[in-house]
Amino acid sequence: MQSCDASLLLRRVKGMESEQESDRSFGMRNFKYINTIKEAVEKECPMTVSCADIVALSARDGILMLGGPRIEMRSGRKDSKQSYLTEVQNAIPNHNDTIDLVLARFQSIGIDTPGTVALLGAHSVGRVHCVNLVHRLYPTVDPTLDPEHAEYLKRRCPTPDPDPKAVLYSRNDLETPMILDNMFYKNLLKHKGLLMVDQQLTSHPLTSPLVEKMAADNGYFHDQFARAVLLLSENNPLNEDQGEIRKDCRYVNLV
Repeated sequence: MQSCDASLLLRRVKGMESEQESDRSFGMRNFKYINTIKEAVEKECPMTVSCADIVALSARDGILMLGGPRIEMRSGRKDSKQSYLTEVQNAIPNHNDTIDLVLARFQSIGIDTPGTVALLGAHSVGRVHCVNLVHRLYPTVDPTLDPEHAEYLKRRCPTPDPDPKAVLYSRNDLETPMILDNMFYKNLLKHKGLLMVDQQLTSHPLTSPLVEKMAADNGYFHDQFARAVLLLSENNPLNEDQGEIRKDCRYVNLV
């Protein structure tokens, strides 16, 4: 939250709430795999590799496995000693935020407009829960949404009040759903963006030319994406006194 410091992984304990409880963390899951990696690393190199490094390097490898760019990422991060639930709401962009607000928030940590547009391209893979879609479908269909695609989404999300715990999702990209490519931008130009914040990229004067450029050039998208991810991964690192290397990613170390 404050930086790439694994604060999200901390569980609720007495005196500290967890970022995982925020509605901005909705849909995040499978933290167990980070714990599995940490356990394996601890057996080989006790108290050497931070949870923050595991998260960052796992993201690096996941990007490559999904057909994205290779990113030369440094290690040496420290883990946060606290979680920041109260700050998440004000700092993490929402799917209904305006593009101006999203650009401003990324600009505040040194990521420019091309980098921000590229980071949103991560929506080329994965799924969106119906909870975050239905406002574009009911009671009337958002006019910026392709009508045929809207009918498909209604079949995926048949009710205006979906159960957040139910498995009600639509894939971001139906053509290359597990490849991190520029199909995301091609879909936006066809008015098939799932999230409001994504579709707004095509109508904002600062971002619409970049959408067209990334839709036409996958290499350019990958270059901008790699640059932005690297900046994000090195945002405001903790020093020795501010952070630690947790033994268990779910809890701060006992003094």
